Amino acid sequence: MRLLLSVVLGLSACGGNTDVVDAAPVRLPGCETPIAGGTLSLRMVGRVDDAAMLVASPPLDPRRFVVEQSGAIRIFEDDALLPAPFLDVSHQIVAGGERGLLGLAFHPQYATTGQFFIFYTTSTANVVARCTVSADRNVANPACTTVLSIPDFAGNHNGGMMEFGKDGFLYIGTGDGGGGGDPQRTAQDPNRLLGKILRIDVDGRDMGKEYASPPTNPYVAGGGAPEVFILGLRNPWRWSFDKDTGDLWIGDVGQGQVEELTVLRAGEQLGKNLGWSIYEGASCCMTQGDRCSQTGNQAACNPTGLVMPQDKHSHAEGWISIIAGEVYRGTCYTDMVGWHFYTDYASQNAGLWKARLEADNSLEVVHTGLSLPNGTASIHADSRGELFLTTLSNHIYHIEAGP
Repeated sequence: MRLLLSVVLGLSACGGNTDVVDAAPVRLPGCETPIAGGTLSLRMVGRVDDAAMLVASPPLDPRRFVVEQSGAIRIFEDDALLPAPFLDVSHQIVAGGERGLLGLAFHPQYATTGQFFIFYTTSTANVVARCTVSADRNVANPACTTVLSIPDFAGNHNGGMMEFGKDGFLYIGTGDGGGGGDPQRTAQDPNRLLGKILRIDVDGRDMGKEYASPPTNPYVAGGGAPEVFILGLRNPWRWSFDKDTGDLWIGDVGQGQVEELTVLRAGEQLGKNLGWSIYEGASCCMTQGDRCSQTGNQAACNPTGLVMPQDKHSHAEGWISIIAGEVYRGTCYTDMVGWHFYTDYASQNAGLWKARLEADNSLEVVHTGLSLPNGTASIHADSRGELFLTTLSNHIYHIEAGP
């Protein structure tokens, strides 16, 4: 992200998984008294000690875990912040700018395995690590095991979002490595793990690895890295699965002109190419005014086989780094159901938007009229399906609706 954080803000194993559906339920029972109405509001739940990157919850667990950029994970229970961190990895990461502790995903069988996964940056790599909870449910064991370490040559464009899919596999978003204009052309190179969404089986083991590559990944038989699932991304800072349909909503932070929101339906995601750094938005880098700030050889304009975004916002509108969110599948606010809520890092300019997928794969896009604090970092759900917005000024808000 030229982003986010640019102000302060990128041999099959034994026991491998197969592409199963609905590895585990992820939501708790719904609200007893749902509320109708489309008037949205923010209720501040609380704040943490550093930039709040993300809210996540273990399956069927009412607690909310908040990722701090500087390296701690904090727990809110009944909207009260517990005094001690769940985990603190600040001593082993590099934080600041676009770096830090950026992602958190709980194993679908967390209640049994006690496993969760974090994404953080060092001075030379983006790291996915496997961690475990201790005998105290509110404290993790301090030592985590590196699952995947991806060499990185710059401090920006690190991605960091991770989620488990309905197939039980872990999906990992990576940026193109940073700099400007995809200087090493990583996004279109299927052999590189940068500029991708990866998919791995954390319950399996390929030879010499802490994970297995699912046999249905597009390059398992050759032609690219076996972990690659989707390519052609610049910085998929925030993305999510629709917990009901399995559709994948990806916000890809643009270069100098366009912010992109792309939706891939369930069953139509494998091996897709979102176009960077041939295209920014629907404009070819070779012909647009700033040439996507690229130097050296540029790819010719050819949209064949590429997926173009369904929604785009220009920097002329005041957008600078899109913050994709999540489709609301909670039960408290009936008029929010089925809408994906999203904004921009310059959220005071953008406000809150919502979109839903039409039968022809286009999007119905609506500005909700809700003003937001600046510096939004994420909009994601807890185990009840309720949406929480976090900011770089350390705050956590619940998105609510009423008449």
